Amino acid sequence: MLPLYLDYNATAPLDPRVFEAMRPYFLEEVGNAGSRTHVYGQRAKEAVDQARQQVATVFGARSDEILFTSGATESNNLVLLGLVRHGLASDRKHVLATAIEHKSVLEPLDRLREAGFEVELLPVTAGGYVEPSAVQERLRPDTLLVSVMHANNETGVLQPVVEIAELLGDTKTFYHVDAAQTFGKEVETLRQLRCDFLSISAHKIYGPKGMGALYARRMRAQRRPLTPLMYGGGQEMGWRPGTLPVPLVVGLGAAVALADREHLERRRAAAAVKERLLHALAAVEHTINGDPLRTQPHVVNVSFPRVDSEALMMAVREELAISNGAACTSASYSPSHVLKAMGLSDDLISSAVRISWGPGVTDIPTEPLLTAVRSMRG
Repeated sequence: MLPLYLDYNATAPLDPRVFEAMRPYFLEEVGNAGSRTHVYGQRAKEAVDQARQQVATVFGARSDEILFTSGATESNNLVLLGLVRHGLASDRKHVLATAIEHKSVLEPLDRLREAGFEVELLPVTAGGYVEPSAVQERLRPDTLLVSVMHANNETGVLQPVVEIAELLGDTKTFYHVDAAQTFGKEVETLRQLRCDFLSISAHKIYGPKGMGALYARRMRAQRRPLTPLMYGGGQEMGWRPGTLPVPLVVGLGAAVALADREHLERRRAAAAVKERLLHALAAVEHTINGDPLRTQPHVVNVSFPRVDSEALMMAVREELAISNGAACTSASYSPSHVLKAMGLSDDLISSAVRISWGPGVTDIPTEPLLTAVRSMRG
């Protein structure tokens, strides 16, 4: 019997309804959306257009502002690296991001440094969020871009993205939000958010892996000055060549439509699970990492002092599938840069695990976890 899956922040299970929406495009609707001369291509294009509109509608965008990608990692790279040429040409080579960004932001920022850009990583509070004042204090006339994740993937702490947008409203600075963890979840916030770029992934909202999108806001019908990372074919408005994976595009659209209808109920259900989980954890010494008033309802990052997180995960692996950091860096076993940025002690960092869940998880059996913690402490 498989353990209970509690690593939804890494990837969420595919919703069976999304799978059924995709099925015909794997087996019957075989057309290429770029083939305009026959009915198969036309039907594929119609399916892609519908999915593009579904993504746009959920946060009040226009369909011609949605660019399909392989996921938020590619979207993040396209924004950060795609603005290099414009930054050099306009002599705006200052970039701001936070110290807790995902590696798909931090590593492209390293490439910007190599290209001569000045990159500043904003500090975060002990609660795991950046203060808008930290952005305001470092904003300059030559600031090309501010990039801030909406919710941290390790702690679930929401960042003040709307307040930062207000600070940038009268400037020429581009604003990018990595919404991989919040798209389809924090729907109301994203509908009021004014940003230039927003990255999303399908597999975080019960859609297929390998599919995502980039929102690139138009200004007076003008496109953003992005340079493509790849060439050949001209698909996706010339920014992202290659044959579109129609089944995955359809899956993203279906997942978005479901999230639009069900996000409030999903949030209520997740919050109820979290309340019971926190109550049960009170039986042992622990520390919750991240401001509880700012944390998403479906994730808990918790440290058990004097308990090694790797050993704890191994001890409960027959019953619970949990993690101790970002999936992209799990093979390296390096200390969490997120928790370090929050100022946590080495003991709290090394004893931290992340528990995350979603629809289908109605209760979390904590006894295996509590038993293992007690045993390791002697």
